Formats: sequence, structure tokens, C-alpha cells
Amino acid sequence: MSRLYLLVVLAGLGACARSPEGGRIDDPRLDNFYAVEDIPLPEGLTPEVGGMDFMPDGRLMVAFHRGEVMIYDPATREWSLFAEGLHDPLGVRVLNNHEALVMQRPELTKLIDADRDGTVETYQTVTDDFGMSGNYHEFAFGPVADADGNLYIGLNCASGNAGIWEEVRGQYNPLGRDGRMYSCVPYRGYVMKLTPEGKLIPFANGFRSPDGLGFNEQGDLFVTDNQGDWLGTSKLYHVEEDKFYGQPSSLVWEEGWNVDPLTVPVATLDSMRTRAAVLFPHTIMSNSPTQPLQIPDNTEFGPFAGQLLVGEMDYPRIMRVMLEKVQGEYQGACVNFMDSMNLSIGNHRLAFAPDGSLWLGKTAYVWVGDKGIQRVTYQGGRPMDVLQMNVTPRGFDLTFTRPVDRSVAADPATYYVQRYYYAYHLEYGSPQMDVTPVPVQEVTVSDDGTQVSLVLPPLQPGYVYDVQITGLHSEQGVPLVNNRLFYTLNNLPDDQLQANRR
Repeated sequence: MSRLYLLVVLAGLGACARSPEGGRIDDPRLDNFYAVEDIPLPEGLTPEVGGMDFMPDGRLMVAFHRGEVMIYDPATREWSLFAEGLHDPLGVRVLNNHEALVMQRPELTKLIDADRDGTVETYQTVTDDFGMSGNYHEFAFGPVADADGNLYIGLNCASGNAGIWEEVRGQYNPLGRDGRMYSCVPYRGYVMKLTPEGKLIPFANGFRSPDGLGFNEQGDLFVTDNQGDWLGTSKLYHVEEDKFYGQPSSLVWEEGWNVDPLTVPVATLDSMRTRAAVLFPHTIMSNSPTQPLQIPDNTEFGPFAGQLLVGEMDYPRIMRVMLEKVQGEYQGACVNFMDSMNLSIGNHRLAFAPDGSLWLGKTAYVWVGDKGIQRVTYQGGRPMDVLQMNVTPRGFDLTFTRPVDRSVAADPATYYVQRYYYAYHLEYGSPQMDVTPVPVQEVTVSDDGTQVSLVLPPLQPGYVYDVQITGLHSEQGVPLVNNRLFYTLNNLPDDQLQANRR
């Protein structure tokens, strides 16, 4: 029998004031607004989730690392076996109630239940037009689809901590083989695009471990990558065709490339790469980000509709990303969405159910993770939190879900701001570089009390702005759920850009 964590305050616990929208107004905890439930799992199953997607009839399809694809019916709480014998499946996309695509290690496979008896009869290769060396770290992720029917998959680089087989699939390329991560067969370190006609083509490269792929409702592709060599900290990229995102191993598969990428000057590689939209400060926010998933506008999941949620492997945490476009490019802030609250770690795959609840599939590797599936249900109410963070020509605007206490909010001492960057280099990860306090020069609170404008010294692109808020609460006295935000500043607004040029 499953455990249901009823994380709303029981009425019998006393005469606590409540807001008109629900939720206790004297308690900032997010668990007054969201409930976390453990989903029962079949006995004997190793519940390491590689992929998860809802079917048109409301059932959940789940691919597990050990090769099973199973279906869970939330109405009856029963599981059934749909397919088995797959090799490390790390993504599933439902096509209809009888067919699905699964990204297993050697290929993208179509599962077909032709007689509609609930069990797959046909395992059809959709594409296997990419290389395999046998290295344990050559994971394959996806697929996700765009509005035109193209599919996208992510191919992991190989690890220098292990070798390759004597016989490989695809052309062997030794360039860069001495790296901590390398791409000795095509197209490791790439996001690949599969056209409706069945042609698999390189879409973008420069990735280390592109575990999380997802589209927003505007049709933009986002991909997470994990801290490591050439990645000072973990990142969220807006991925566009033919761009290079920084991990140089995959460059060996670019047409005309004939040098070891490890011999290319760092400054040259730096000039080639596209920056991440959001950096996740290592150990503070994330060690291993996973799938990005947009909160739909047509579901009830609190006040954060349209923003991205991103899973995290190492911590019992789901992150929230607040994006905006500046100079035509995405950048923005990240903050904790759910932290602990009876979440387990290993939050690998995320999916919204038709009823608007969020389902979390867990996975475990040798170094980190957990197993199982959890469901998060919105209980109503409006938590006191930062709704949005936006860059301005003079600093940042913070928009809150509730009106703030004006006397505290208007005090510059309420905010501590520092900036730093992460080095782009061959080494594994990076400490925070050039950590510099940034004085808050002026604070303005909007007439309705929901927006605070911070005036700072001229902003410096290429830095993370780390904003810590102390003692701030709503006008009813409700403290913030989260008091620390991290904004990745790649571009300046037009007004400040012009001012900095003068």
C-alpha cells in the first residue's frame, strides 16, 4: 500500500489564520500547498526510471533501466507489462494507446501492440544511425518532438575512466581520445534530429551528458548538461541548429575537422561556443540536473504556469527556472521549487498528468540516486515566493506572488548580492571565480506591493548574480519560501548596453 504524505496542516492543529486563497498565512512552508505521494510498484521490479509519458487514456507508461516498459493505471493502481528486453532505455514517448517510441542504448525503437491486447508484439528499429564504442558512459536520451514532427535525441560522450570494445559501430576517430570525455564514434556529444522521413542528422554539438531534453510551448528546445570537464557548473541550454555548446569532444565529427580538439586554444573554443541560458551553481542549486519540463498554462499547479521545472539527481529537489529574452537570447534565474518536503533524490524524469499533477520518476546510478515514482499534487493557495526575476537597465526587478511588507522590502539591507563566474577550461568543474559583493544602491517597491526594483552598480555580463534575501515577508507576515536566487547574465538590456558603451 502506498504512503500518502498529507502535507497540508490539519484543521485540528489550532486557530492559525488562513488566507482567502487557502494555505496558512503564518507558515511559509511549501508543503502547505503541495502533497507528495509514493506510487506503489510491482514486487520484484527494479524501479529505476529511464522514461515516462502519459497515454491518451490517462494511464502512465514507464520505461525502466533494466529493460521493462510498464503501464500504470492511476484509477485502479494496477501495473501491467507492455514490453521487455530493452537495453538501458532512457526515454519514452507515447504515440497512442498502443504504440510508443523508446530510446534504448543501441537504437530508437518503436513498440507496437498491433492486436491491442496490452503487450507489444513488434519491436521496430526507427534509427540506429549513430556510433557505439561499448563505453559504459555512452547513454542515449529522448526522444522529444517539435511541432513539425521532427524527433530529437541526445548522445552522451564516452568516459575516459573506461575503454571501448575491439569492434565498434560506426567510424572510429582517435582525435581527443585522451580527454576525460571523448567522442570516438559518431555522433557522441550531439543532439540529433530525426526527420519525419527517417533521416537522422546532426543538429547541435558540444555536450557532455545531455540527459534532459524538452520543448517549451513556444517551440524552443532546452537541454541540460552536467558539471564536468569543460563545464564549470551544470547548465541549461537553449539549443539551436548548428551551434556549438562548449564541450569540444564532439567537434571531431564536424566536416573538415582534422585536429585533436584538446590542442585547440581555450580562447578559440570559448569564442566558438554558445553560452548557457541558465547556470545552476554547483552544490548550492544542483549537481546533476535532469529533465526540463514546462508547467502548462492549462493546468492548475500553483502560480508558476509557463515556467520550467528541472529535476535534480543528487538532492531531494525540483528546481524552477524563470526565463526571459534579452537581446533576442534566453537568460534568466533559477530557484528551488521543491526542496526536501518528503521528496526522495534521483529525480530523473518528470511528467504532468491530465489532472495537472506532477509525476517524478527516480533513478539510481552507482554514484547517486534513488528508485521509485512520486506524485506531487497542488492543494490550492498561493505560497509566498518570488514569481519572476527580470534584468533591468539599472539592476533587477523581483516580482512576488503576494504583496510584500513595504518597510522591510524597501530597506537595501534586506538584500545581499554577489556576482561570480565559472571558468571555461579543460579541468573538471570550476570554483566560483572573482566573487564580488555588489552593493544595493536603491530599492523601490511598486504601488501594489508585488514588485521590488533593485538598483545596482553597472551590471557585468558573463556573471551569475546571486541574490540573498533576509527577513522579507508578505504584508500579512508570511516569510518567503525561497530566499536565494541565481540570475545568469549573458546580455544587458538595451538602455544599459548603450550606457556601458559611452
